[in-house]
Amino acid sequence: MAALADNLIAVRERIHAACVRVGRDTHSVELLAVSKTMPAELIREAYAAGQTLFGESRQQEAAAKIDALPAALRWHFIGRVQRNKVRKLLPAFEVIHAIDSLSLATYTAELAGELGLFPKIFLQVNVAGEAAKGGFAPDVLRAEIATLLELPRIEILGLMTIPPAAANAEIARPWFARLRELRDSIECEFAVRLPALSMGMSGDYEVAIEEGATHVRVGSAIFGKRTSQGDGQLG
Repeated sequence: MAALADNLIAVRERIHAACVRVGRDTHSVELLAVSKTMPAELIREAYAAGQTLFGESRQQEAAAKIDALPAALRWHFIGRVQRNKVRKLLPAFEVIHAIDSLSLATYTAELAGELGLFPKIFLQVNVAGEAAKGGFAPDVLRAEIATLLELPRIEILGLMTIPPAAANAEIARPWFARLRELRDSIECEFAVRLPALSMGMSGDYEVAIEEGATHVRVGSAIFGKRTSQGDGQLG
């Protein structure tokens, strides 16, 4: 318990320091504790230490945890969104972080209408053009953003990205900056507010904050290294 609580304190202090370095409000960043593959007991410990927002990447695993843990916890879905899982994801999660195509966004809006929900989403952008990762190419997003903004019922909070893996956090900085610049240009061109940027994980969240992140997805820096492999969406 003490180690996990200490990890949370350390991460929060680093978030605070990163905000101060660039003159940002220290409350402008949400810490999303990535709890995928972690047992409910560890999540309960994090909650006891003051953490209420958690991220999961697998619907079935998350459903069991949500049922077992206090209702006060908040849940974001950060994994790749499979079309056949959307119906179960929408009622369970406060925010979906990885809507990666117009067709998926359209389907999500249709299901939201059927279920009577108003989901909040991020649009995932593949800023580096990596073949192994999902997401809108920046030019495709520009071409489709007007249609996306007209979809009923869904609220687009902003953009999300996962930069290429790198040993040094500074290597990720240009990718974070590119996402922010893309968001800024879309806001200007389409006269729309996309206030949130979901970017930054355990190895680079401080740099992401310096480049404008509002949501950082931090897992191993809080819970320790995972024993099983994930899907690359995380922290």
